[in-house]
Amino acid sequence: MAVKRSSQSKSASSPRPARAKAAPKAAAAPRRPAAAKAKAAVAKAPARVPRKATAPKPAHGVARPAKASKARAVPTLQQVVLDALADMKAVDVKALDVRGITDITDTMVVASGTSDRHVKSIADRVVQRCKESGFRPYGMEGERDGEWVLLDLQDLVLHVMLPRVREFYALEKLWEGGVLRRA
Repeated sequence: MAVKRSSQSKSASSPRPARAKAAPKAAAAPRRPAAAKAKAAVAKAPARVPRKATAPKPAHGVARPAKASKARAVPTLQQVVLDALADMKAVDVKALDVRGITDITDTMVVASGTSDRHVKSIADRVVQRCKESGFRPYGMEGERDGEWVLLDLQDLVLHVMLPRVREFYALEKLWEGGVLRRA
């Protein structure tokens, strides 16, 4: 009877040829000593700027003069809107005081843009500036079409229109009973 040998025992009993060691890589860069690396790092570091001379601090308990603070005037909603319109180069800006005519709002501002994209960007910039200044816009209509965008800021209503739409609706004539101020 012949005994079958498994492949494991066969490989275990047969000697394996020794592998040759690989030669070191010739293309490897030579290593720098640690002192050379430190010198290179120091050479790349920016030069230190000397500190400015400061006045000696007063002794404890001595009253210091109060710093002069610049009081910033809080801009009104109308100033914020008109500045944003001027920044975006809105055309023919008019502010109408409608307090005596309607209870809806105190001021109506009418402005024009040169294209529908310009009208949209004017309205977006006004919303952005109002939010930065702490004024919350209540609603915005017409920004999708861009021919006439209405922005409700409660105390102020802004109409930004294309010139042909502005001429057709003539809002200034409709509200001319109020005081017209050119902005």
